[in-house]
Formats: sequence, structure tokens, C-alpha cells
Amino acid sequence: MFGRGDELRALSEFVTAPGGRALVLRGDTGVGKSALLEHVADLATQEKQRVIRAAGVEAESELPFAGLHQFLYPLLPYIDRLDEVHRQVFDVVFGRSTGAPPSVMTLGIAVLDLLSLAASQKSLLLVLDDGQWLDGSSTEVCGFVGRRLTGSSVKLVVVLRSDVPSGFDTAALPELPVTTLSEEASEQLLDARHPELDPKIRRLVLDEARGNPLALLELPPYIRANRTARSAGEVFGYTGIPLPQRLQQVYGARIESLGPAVRAQLLRGALDGVGAGTASGTTTNTTRYRMLEADEAADRGLLDIDPLTGDFVFRHPLVRSTVVQTATPNERRAAHAALARVHRDNLERRATHLAASAVDPDEEIAAALEAAADSAIRRGGALAAIAWLTRAAELSESPAERSRRLGSAAYIAGHSGQLDQAQRLVSSDTASGLADSPDSVVATGYVALFEDGDVRSSHSQVFTAVETLRDRGLDHADEVLVRLVDLLLAISQYASDAGAWERVHTLLDSLGDLVPTHSRVYQDAWGDVVLRGAGVHERVERAFAALADLEPWHVTRLGVAAYHVDTLSQYRPHLRRAVDREVETGAAANAMTMLHLIMLDQIAVGEWDEAERTGQRCLELTTAHRHALFAQHTRAYLGLLAALRGDTDRARELQAAVDAWARPRGVGFLTQIADAIGTTAALSDGDYEAAYLHAIGITPPGTFTPYAHQAPRTLLDLVEAALHTGRTEQARTHALAAQEAGLPDVSPRLALTTHGALAMTATDPAEADRHYHLAESHPASARFPYELARIRLAHGIRQRHTQGRKAARHSLTLAADTFERLGAPAWAERAHAELRTAGAPAATSSAHLAALTWQERRIADLAAGGLTNKEIGERMHLSPRTVSSHLYRVFPKLRITSRAALRDALGRLSDDQHT
Repeated sequence: MFGRGDELRALSEFVTAPGGRALVLRGDTGVGKSALLEHVADLATQEKQRVIRAAGVEAESELPFAGLHQFLYPLLPYIDRLDEVHRQVFDVVFGRSTGAPPSVMTLGIAVLDLLSLAASQKSLLLVLDDGQWLDGSSTEVCGFVGRRLTGSSVKLVVVLRSDVPSGFDTAALPELPVTTLSEEASEQLLDARHPELDPKIRRLVLDEARGNPLALLELPPYIRANRTARSAGEVFGYTGIPLPQRLQQVYGARIESLGPAVRAQLLRGALDGVGAGTASGTTTNTTRYRMLEADEAADRGLLDIDPLTGDFVFRHPLVRSTVVQTATPNERRAAHAALARVHRDNLERRATHLAASAVDPDEEIAAALEAAADSAIRRGGALAAIAWLTRAAELSESPAERSRRLGSAAYIAGHSGQLDQAQRLVSSDTASGLADSPDSVVATGYVALFEDGDVRSSHSQVFTAVETLRDRGLDHADEVLVRLVDLLLAISQYASDAGAWERVHTLLDSLGDLVPTHSRVYQDAWGDVVLRGAGVHERVERAFAALADLEPWHVTRLGVAAYHVDTLSQYRPHLRRAVDREVETGAAANAMTMLHLIMLDQIAVGEWDEAERTGQRCLELTTAHRHALFAQHTRAYLGLLAALRGDTDRARELQAAVDAWARPRGVGFLTQIADAIGTTAALSDGDYEAAYLHAIGITPPGTFTPYAHQAPRTLLDLVEAALHTGRTEQARTHALAAQEAGLPDVSPRLALTTHGALAMTATDPAEADRHYHLAESHPASARFPYELARIRLAHGIRQRHTQGRKAARHSLTLAADTFERLGAPAWAERAHAELRTAGAPAATSSAHLAALTWQERRIADLAAGGLTNKEIGERMHLSPRTVSSHLYRVFPKLRITSRAALRDALGRLSDDQHT
């Protein structure tokens, strides 16, 4: 028995206490009173007490002394041992003789004598269940007896329902209230009796039962059996949950006894989501229907009054469900129609009730539902939007509108990762040709891409569909055309095939202004930033300025564009706010991409522990939804992170898995990341020959393979590997190619690595110093600590050779400190080895810098780079006030008083510790 510790202790004390006494257990239906009564009886049996049972029956509640006869029937043999007066009393009561009915006192005294006689040899426990149905005469006698058991060997336990008036209410007997279970006890009971429930069903049962044990035990099978139908319709207002007959009976009779007007009020309140319990008004900011003139329902224990608002609320969730379940379909439709009028100024609420009130096609309602779907999409409600569009299609008056709306629903389902639903929607309208329409191509394209990474056939199919629409002579940016274009760009990005990309560019150029601005951004960013990336980051920034008007998938697509031009950090707060919402509302594919982007930015800025957690979360999500493409994509990023951290065994294991899946399918985007994993792992191991071979697998030195997104990203890797293997000419050629391609103008990271590569390969010391200075002083350099530390390490090595050991220590110390904080042990050891060669004691290489925490040091670096507190907060996901507090602690540690002195102070820290 869960959650009944206090009650069990009280009942144990009651049974074992000396002398007679009475106790009333009072509680709601299904709360567990009968289970406690059984426990009392078992305790009494263990104590060698005789247990006599009786139960009130509603059908016998008008029969005088029917209940008393139940109680005393087992004791009839003792009646003959009573005196003549008391025997005559029982003969009259039980109909064995005629005479005037005895008074309550006379009969009560006779019962007390009979009980005393029966208990003279063995103590008695009388247990009465459903005492509220006991006939009035028996109730009066039991109350009289219960008040006079002191000093006897007789105990009486009566169980009552709290919602039904009873003669025991005025009997003045001690009471033990039996309340609902706590949340913890409810969970324990549910998990014990119904293990392995689906988490959503488990939560629904807990919410609906609200601690009622009977509901916790009996609801799960009914909800499981009806969950599919419920999921499809629950966005169209509250529909109640399927209740077994036993639970419907708990409140059903009282609901049926209400007048029609009051029942209508309760039904409108239930369908509009009025809460249950007196705290329900505090749980939502949404205005719900106000039930009026429903005092009759409150008197019958069906409603309470919320003390905060004064409005009626349902006494228990089961009341609400019973109200809906016992209403006829016509009554429910009429209630929804009335609620649609009540919420005429609320787009989504009105649409919800209109959808549930309609039977026949109605274009006005269908249009309202479509508008509600558009609203839901912008706030992340993918599942609601799909349901509304599907219902709008059902209510459409023309086949063309029906097909268009089903196509929109399929598109959202496909893009949100609801792949099975997208396929069902496509196949649901074969009569009007949707199965062969551009809408169906969109849906099936997403299914083919996400489920199995099929970039070849899906690219051909979508490309052909775009050509077909173009050839029809479109004169405006058709919605379906835009969806096809964006899907074609996504497939092209994953394929990373130069020939396919060139054909796409030619096709989109032929469409001219029919391709919207956002799609042009994706076209230039996702394909090849070396060729088309100039100015993309400004265009992304302009697009994000209208964030409130962007649909969720445009936010993720623009985020991908920002990743390609290395400006993702400034948009990460938007992604963080949106990702949980996308998961909760069913937009799984959007959430997966957002998690990828968050992880990539965490890797870039050096938050590698957080990146690992984000990657694992994303892998669980992709695996649970069977999105093979995104699962392998996530493994690729986890492999890259493992390589950065020096966990090269795990990195190569993930690299092999990704490559084996992606290469046969032609998913070049992932095979390039697999090669980048191999390059990074080899660099961590110090195997520069292997690193070089992996790097030239992505792009040969001196050029950047078109539409290979990793080609510019591995610039520094190829140059370093070439230098360490004696290929100085190839290294220099590649660095110059980056400069000539204008990579510094494409992204801040490429500016950093291009200057770093030029510095590493320069033979002229002045040129080298100039590029090292441009790299290390770049305003965005602190946002890419791993690349910056590698450049500083190379700079320190050069300084040791050209300027002497002391000159090298500053750069080497900064590099070593950064590698340690990042968790890149192989690189840190390399830096420390160089420091030792430069004459620095290894044990004190970062002792003074340790006075600043990692977070303080990073904030100080960003502030020294000229960023405001607000900008630093956005990068590090802190409030400006928190940033200010950190700087307040940093200044005394550095013995400075202003931001202007930060850069010099940070530099002196490293110099001072070696002077």
C-alpha cells in the first residue's frame, strides 16, 4: 500500500488499543477506503479479534433496520441469552413478533448488551463499508452504539463517501480523513501495477487521476487502447479520456441528475479546458469559459470554486472526463459551436472549436483552420498545424483546396520529421492526384532523405519537379515551388556533388525572382562559401533581424548558413530557446538540426564538455525517431569532437561507421566530415603523414575542391601537416590560395586560419610577424580558441628559433593554457614541451593565469577584444550583469582599473611569470 503511512499507523493504534471505540473513514470514491478497511480487518484477525462485516446498499437504504440486520445476523444465537425485555425488542425489530417499534435508545441499549455478551469471550470488530447507504434507522442505532463503546471489547469502523450526505454526518464519531495520494505515491502505485507505460500516457494518467488510486489502477488499459484516436483529435479541444464503466459511475449519476442548462454549462467548461481543483486557475494564462449558474453542480460535489478567481472549476479531472464522455455527439458539437462564438477574437481557439463543431464541408471553417495552422507554425506548434491542416482539407469544398491543404500538412510533417504521417497524408488523396503532385514530391523527398540518406534519387525527383513547375510558366513565388527549391538545396548540400550543384544553380537562375531571398542565402551558403560566400554573413544577419516572422525551419536553415560563415555564436541564444519547444511540439527534425548547430558552436568556442552532452542528446533523439541521416550526422560531429580531445580510438571508430554508411549512398557532406575526423585524429596523435593524406582527400593543396564544405575548414590542418612532413611548397601554395580566394572576407574563422597559414608558411620574418599579428589580434579570435592556440603554438616555435627562448614563452604559455582548458591533452603536452625547450619550468607554465578562472579569463579576453558586456553575454549565454560581476573580480586580480588596460595586463601575466 503506497502513500498511506499515516493512515496505517492510526489504524494499527486503533485495533491494538485497549477498550472499545469507533472510527469513521471518510473520503472520495476510489480513494482507497475499502482497501484500508480490509487492512483493519486483517489486523483484527491477527489480534485474535472476531470480525463482523456489513455494507450499505443503496437499494436497501429505505428499508428500516436492513443494515442492522446485516450486522447482528451472525450474533442471533446470543439473543436467546438476553433477558426477556431485550429479546422482545429484537423480535419486534426483526419481524418475529408484533408490537410498537422501539425507540432508538431502547434498541441501542439492547444492541450494546448483545455486543457485550458476544464479546465476552472474544473481542469484536464491526466493519461497515458504504455507510452512506445504510438505512436511517440503522444509522441512528449505530451512531448511538458507537458513542457508547468505551469500556467494552467492541470496536466499530464505518466507511463513508465524502460526497454523499449521511446520518453519520451528525453522529459525532471520531473521523480519519482518507485523502488522495501524493504525487510520489501515485507514481509508485502506477509504476508497480503498470510498469513500462509510455511516458506520455503515464503523465496523462497521473494528471487525470490526481492521486485517486482507483483511477490510477484502471485508466491505463483504456487510454492505451484509445491513444491513437485521441492524439489525432486532442488539438480540437478537450475530448476527455476514455473511462471504464466503473469510473464513469463515480460521477455519472450525479451528472445525469442535473438539469439540461447546468449540464450544458459543464460541457462547455470541460470542452474549453476548465481546470480541475482549486489551484487550477493558477496554472494557465489562457482565459477559459466561465461556467455560470452552476450552483446545483457544486451542491452535488461536481464543482468547486477557485478562491483566487471566484470561478467554478471541476472538483476532479474525472468529473470533467465523465461530463464529456456521457454527452451525445450532437451535444458536444453544439457546445463547440457556442465556444467558437465565445472565442471569436482568438484565432486558434476559435478554429479549435469550429473544427470540432462541423460535420459537412465548410470553406469558411477550413480557411480559419488554415490560418490557425500558420499561427501555430510560427510559435513552434508543428503537430497542431498538421492536425489543423488535415481537418481543413476534410472540410474543403473543392478537390483542389483539399489537395493543397493535405500537401501543406504533408510538407510540415515531412520537415518536422513525422515521416510516417507525411506518407499517410500523401497517400490519403489519391483520387485527386496528390500522389503524383509536387506536394507529394516534397513529402516523399524528405522521407527519402531523412530515413535513409537517399540523395541520388531524391535529388533527381525534386529537380524534375522544379523543372516541371518552371515550364508551366509560373509568374509568382508559388508556395510549393519554394518548398521544392529549399528541399533541393538541402539534398544538394548533403550530396556535395559539384556537377549536381552546378545544375541546381543553372535551374535556380532560370527561375529568377521566383526564388525568394532566404532561398538565395541557402543557395550561396550551403554550396560553396569559397565561390559564393562573400557577403553571406550580412545577409544572414538581415534575415535574423525579422526573427518573429520566421517559420521554425527558416530559423534552422539560416542557422546552417550562419555555421558555414562561422557567425553561429550570435544566433545560438535563439536556437537554445527554440529547441526544447520543438522537441515538445513534435518538430523532431527541426530540433535535431538545432542541436547540431548548438553543438557546432559549442565546439567552436571551446565548450567541449557541453558539446558532448548536446551531441549525446541529439543522438538519442535521432535514434528514437529512426532518422538514419541525422543519426549518422550526429555521430560524425561526435567523432570530430573525440578527435579534438585526443580520444582517437573512439574518433576512428565513429569515423569508420559514418564513412561506411555515407560513402555508398553518396552523402559527400558526411564523407568529408569523416575525412576531417581522420585528419584531426592524426594531428592529435602527431602522425602528420596520415594527417596530410586525410587532408588531401578533402582537397588537394593549392586549391579548394568546389562544393566540398570541409575544404576551407581544414585549411590549417593541411598546412600544418604539410609543413611537418617537409612539404613546405605545398603548404605555402595552399596558404596563398586561401588568400587569393578571399577567405578572410568570408568568415572570421577563415580570416583567422588564413592569416595563421600565411604566417606559418612565410619565409620573410616580417611577413610572418605581420600575419601572426593579424591572426592573434583579430576581433573574433577569442571565439575560436582551438585554432588560435594552434597559431600561437606555431608562433612561439618560430619566435624561439628567430628571437630566442624568452621571446617565445608568452605565445607558448597562452597556447598551453588554452589547450589545457579545452581538454586537448596531446596539444597541451606539445605546447609544454616547447615551453621546456624555451627554458620555462613546466610546473609553473600557467600558475599566475590560474588566478583567473576559465570563465573569468574568457570574459577578460573578449572584453580586451573590444566587446561590450551585452555582446559578451550573448556569446557566453550570460546576463550583462553577470559579465559585469566577473569583470569586477577580474580587475583587482590583474591590478587594473579599466577595460582599456585589459589587453596589456593579460599579456604581462604571461611575461611576468617567466621573468
